[in-house]
Amino acid sequence: MGESLKVGIVGAGKISRQYATTLARLPGVALTRVADLAADRASALAADFAGVQAVPVDDLLADDAVDLVLNLTVPRAHAEVALAALAAGKHVYGEKPLAATTVEGRAILDAARAAGRTVGCAPDTVLGTGVQTARAAVDAGEIGVPVAATAFMVTPGHERWHPDPEFYYEPGGGPLLDMGPYYLTALVTLLGPVRRVTGLASTPRATRTIGDGPRAGTVFPVRVPTHQTGVLEHAGGALTTIMMSFDVWAGRLPRIEVYGTDGTLSVPDPNHFDGPVEVFTGAAGDGWTRLAERAGYRDAGRGTGVADLAEALRTGAPPRANGELAYHVLDVMECLHTAAATGAAVTVRSTCEVPAVVPLA
Repeated sequence: MGESLKVGIVGAGKISRQYATTLARLPGVALTRVADLAADRASALAADFAGVQAVPVDDLLADDAVDLVLNLTVPRAHAEVALAALAAGKHVYGEKPLAATTVEGRAILDAARAAGRTVGCAPDTVLGTGVQTARAAVDAGEIGVPVAATAFMVTPGHERWHPDPEFYYEPGGGPLLDMGPYYLTALVTLLGPVRRVTGLASTPRATRTIGDGPRAGTVFPVRVPTHQTGVLEHAGGALTTIMMSFDVWAGRLPRIEVYGTDGTLSVPDPNHFDGPVEVFTGAAGDGWTRLAERAGYRDAGRGTGVADLAEALRTGAPPRANGELAYHVLDVMECLHTAAATGAAVTVRSTCEVPAVVPLA
């Protein structure tokens, strides 16, 4: 396999431990450094993983013991940290979204191209057996030609469980930019890039209240839409109806379904790596058939995309959770916001290559 890609984490918040745990068991990658503006958080994370040191952010960026910066900061800081890492000669893999705006996202990709470095971006959940098995079924024509899809993510809001939830309700947050990348990346993986969108959005509540942790009871303002609906026109002609909401207490909606000329495909929650994939066709009679796993990384976790990028660097293949895909998803989300603000259909100017299917591994 050759020498492992050395990874330094910037941002030791809630999600960082999942990444560190996954990286510790994957081949081809080695976590070496952790940095956070709160030094105690970086030290606490580093202490639980052998060979990992907690250092200041500037020291991590300058350290030869880091080949790739894993950017786990809040969305508004994604571009700043990514650009600093690229200027320091590092590859970058970021949490979703790629950046808070497409202007920042394009700056990241341009800087990477100029530096000869690679950008990857979450979500890597689409590389697991759930979405990848569904992708294999679509590619095999098991539901005929896809004509439509639905995608729903509904929750009352993250302030119920997150101790510091304000960033979810600031620019760069909201249900679309927070959870939309999981669903939109899965939809692009299944149906191809998006060429046009329309939609509406609302903000039913002007404030939210923290429900858990030492700051429980704290009231803070909402600065972004918290309920978003839309229709996506994929380049292949399929139409997806999407709803992302922090304003729904409960629902029985499917996560993702794909409707084809010969049947329907039920896709598991794209916020997870696996889950049941079911198909309904005329040949199946009146019932659903669960498909056996046939593609994707088994036992994947957050950080699998980093290992996929490391393998791509070794082989020269494009990484699957790549910057151009993340930029297209960001562009689609920004276009949905524009459509909601203007009441008009909006053409998505970007596109991307659909990543190759992950062989069952």
